[in-house]
Amino acid sequence: MILFVINHAFHYETEKLARIFFPCASIDIKKEYCDTNEDFILTSAKYGASGAELEVKLSLNGVCEERKTFVALPDGDFDKDCELALAGLMFDMLCSVTGKIPPWGMLTGVRPSKLLRSLRDTLGEAAGMRRFRDVMRVSPEKAALALSVARAEDETAALSRRESFSLYVSIPFCPTRCSYCSFVSHSITSDAARKSIDSYVPLLCEEIRLTAGAAKRNGLRLESIYWGGGTPTTLSAPQLEMVLDTISDCFDLSTLREYTVEAGRPDTVTAEKLDVLKAARVGRISINPQTFNDSVLAQIGRKHSAQLVLDAFALARSRGFENINTDLIAGLPTDTEESFRNSVDTAIRMAPESITVHTLALKRSSRLVTDEGSAASDAETVKNMVDYANSALPQAGYHPYYMYRQSKSLGNLENVGWCVPGAECLYNVFMMEECHTVLSVGAGAVTKLKAPDENHIERIFNFKYPYEYIERFGILADRKKYIDEFYQKYPL
Repeated sequence: MILFVINHAFHYETEKLARIFFPCASIDIKKEYCDTNEDFILTSAKYGASGAELEVKLSLNGVCEERKTFVALPDGDFDKDCELALAGLMFDMLCSVTGKIPPWGMLTGVRPSKLLRSLRDTLGEAAGMRRFRDVMRVSPEKAALALSVARAEDETAALSRRESFSLYVSIPFCPTRCSYCSFVSHSITSDAARKSIDSYVPLLCEEIRLTAGAAKRNGLRLESIYWGGGTPTTLSAPQLEMVLDTISDCFDLSTLREYTVEAGRPDTVTAEKLDVLKAARVGRISINPQTFNDSVLAQIGRKHSAQLVLDAFALARSRGFENINTDLIAGLPTDTEESFRNSVDTAIRMAPESITVHTLALKRSSRLVTDEGSAASDAETVKNMVDYANSALPQAGYHPYYMYRQSKSLGNLENVGWCVPGAECLYNVFMMEECHTVLSVGAGAVTKLKAPDENHIERIFNFKYPYEYIERFGILADRKKYIDEFYQKYPL
C-alpha cells in the first residue's frame, strides 16, 4: 500500500492512523503523487490566505472514494485543527470502505487516559468527554473506561511531589524467552546468559550506588521502587539479596510508599527467594500466568504448567505477601474465547489484589512474528476476550486504575490494570502518566528526568543488552553524571 503525504507535516499521524486499519501491511510513504495500480491513500493540503483545503482519496481493492473539507484560520492552534480534520476525513473514509470501526477511534497514542485528563482539565469533564467521543471518534464504552482510569489516576498522581522520584531496576533475564516477547530479555538456557549474570549483578549494584548519590545530592524523595525485566526472580536468592541490600544501604527508604518486584514466572519462585524479598520490605510482587491453558503455555514457549502458577501463588501467600498482581494476555496463539474466559475466572478465584489484562501486540522482534508468522487470535476474537474481562472484573470487585496501549496490538485494543480498592500500583501510574522523575538502572533501562513544575522530560539511555552493559559500564557511569547537570538547569 502507498500512503501519499502531499504538502502537509502530518506524516507520522497519517501513517499511524493507516496502521490501525492495516496493522500488518507494508506501507510505502511518498511525498509526491504518482500514478499507481497499487492500493493507496492520498492525503493532501492546500493552504491559502483564509485557511486550508484538506483532501483524502483512496483506492482499496477496487473501491475509490474522495472527501474534502476546509479549515478556516482560527484564533487557536491552526496546525492542530488541520491535523484533526485531516485525520477525521481519513478515519471516516476508512471505516466506510473497510467496515471496521476501531473502538479507540483516531487515537494512536499510548496514554488515552492522559489525553482525556488534559481535555477535562482544559474544557471541563462533560465537554472533554464530548470532544473525546465526537472529535476523536472514541466509542462510548472506551470513553467510559478512560474516564474511570483518569479518575483513579488523579488520586495516585496527587501523591507525587515536585521532588519525588521512582527507581526502576532492570533484570533482563528469564528462564526461557516467550514467543511474543520483544523486550531485552535473555533466556538463561544460554550458557553465555547464565555466565553474564555473575558479572551483571555487581555492576548493577555499582550503578545503584552512583544513582543513589545523584538522588541524594539533588534532594530527591523516593516514592516507589519497581523491579522489572525479564524476570527479576531469575536471579538466585543470594544475588537478589545483594541487590536488595545495596538499595537499602544507598537510598533513604523512609519515604518509600511502594516496593514491587516482578516474580512473573512461577518456575522462578521459591520460598527462599520470597523470604529474601520479604525481609527487604518488598510488599508487592507479580506472579503472571498469562494464561491458565497448558497447551497455550507450551505454544508460547513457557516450560511450566498452570498448576505451578497456583502453587507459586499459594506459596507467596504463605510467606506473607498480601499484595500480588497477576497478568493475563488476550489473543495468545491457539487460545480461544472459552479458554480465555476460564483464565479470567481462574484469576478472579485466586483473588490477587490486582489483575492486569494485556492485549497481545505483534512486535517485529518477537519470535511469534519473525519465526512463526502471526498465529495469534483474530481481531474479533480478541475483542470478545477483552470485553469479557472488562465485564467480569468489575463484577468481582476490581476497578481499572491504569491503562496504556501498544502499537500493533490486536484489534488496536488496550492494556488495563485492575485492582481492588487501595491496591493500585503507584509506580505504574507515576511512570505512565509521567508524574515525576524515574531513575533507572540496568541494561535496557531508560532514566526519565522530569523538570519540576514543567512538562519537560529528558532521557538517559543505558546500553540495551547485558553484554554491552558489562563491557561499556564506564561509559554508562559517565552518562549518569547528567542527572546532576539536569537538576542544575531545573533546580527543585
